[in-house]
Amino acid sequence: MKRIVAIIRQEKFEDVKKALVDVGCEGMTVSEVKGRGSQRGIRESYRGSNFCIDLIPKTRIEIVVKDEGIDLIIEAIKKGAFTGNIGDGKIFVQPVDNVIRIRTGEEGSSLIIVF
Repeated sequence: MKRIVAIIRQEKFEDVKKALVDVGCEGMTVSEVKGRGSQRGIRESYRGSNFCIDLIPKTRIEIVVKDEGIDLIIEAIKKGAFTGNIGDGKIFVQPVDNVIRIRTGEEGSSLIIVF
């Protein structure tokens, strides 16, 4: 099992969600976050004053998937989030050792609904 964490532009979330649903992935956790990478913030001008917004609002999507479905999920995220500009985001893939359902105590990859 793997955990996929994608940090994307807020305005691309609906496109990514549609791409994920199109490949059969409906389970995900979504958070609104702020951060910066190579984009290093945005220069804005307000009422004649220039200022820099260092932390840019982004959307964080987390999905736990069985190993055999990982490539399909990653491609869907890349397709939905792509603009070709700096700040499109990143995808992180991490191993997951176990999944436990709190209500019943069940464990294992059979609890993963994505592939």
